[in-house]
Amino acid sequence: MTEGKMGYEDFVYFILSEEDKSSEPSLEYWFKCIDLDGNGILTTNEMQFFYEEQLHRMECMAQEPVLFEDILCQMIDMIGPENETYFTLRDLKKCKLSGNIFNILFNLNKFMAFETRDPFLIRQERENPTLTEWDRFAHREYIRLSMEEDGEDASNGSGDVWDESLEAPF
Repeated sequence: MTEGKMGYEDFVYFILSEEDKSSEPSLEYWFKCIDLDGNGILTTNEMQFFYEEQLHRMECMAQEPVLFEDILCQMIDMIGPENETYFTLRDLKKCKLSGNIFNILFNLNKFMAFETRDPFLIRQERENPTLTEWDRFAHREYIRLSMEEDGEDASNGSGDVWDESLEAPF
């Protein structure tokens, strides 16, 4: 393995951590990413450091920026930490919604999806509360790949779509 490069196994763990931020290994991974000084707590300054990049992304996409102070209040309400001035890993592990903290700080698409939650998705989550984010991701990808495969079935193998009717000629 090359220094500073990600191998296949590392990539698999990264994707698992990215798609299911609520699993315990994922929480530990993302917590370490934000805990810049390694003191075991996530301070407002550490979280704001990462949120600044999200603000920049919002501006680049011409989206109305959400102030960090507003986001911080949401995060505190969501997690309910023992001390409201910082989060510990223990605080995050106690809350099922803690994966959203890392989406807010690292993944603009998931953050925006959370901010503008689709009632259909909320209903799906309630209907299958035992599914993890990874399960939901795998299901979405399976459906996406199945639809791509169905599109390929309509071709004759050369990539050209058949013009002929598939109905019997009689």
